[in-house]
Amino acid sequence: MILQLVALAGAALVLAAYALVQRGAVEAWSPLYNWLNLVGALLLLWVAVSDRRWGFILLEGTWAALALPSLLRPRRSAGFPDECPGGAE
Repeated sequence: MILQLVALAGAALVLAAYALVQRGAVEAWSPLYNWLNLVGALLLLWVAVSDRRWGFILLEGTWAALALPSLLRPRRSAGFPDECPGGAE
């Protein structure tokens, strides 16, 4: 029962991050987006490890690892990168 709740919470966090970006509420490089992805992926990774689901361990471990660089990078004063992705100004 506990693992089901952990999995639901993790999935909700990852899906919330995706929904926020799709709606334009946050940018993909924002700390909120990356924290939601990191925490959600780590919760799902915990469940995958508990169940020995190797495919999901790979997926969620990679998902968490991809969120880390943005969170560890020093922040600019406004919190935006020097250039917007795709050349947008």
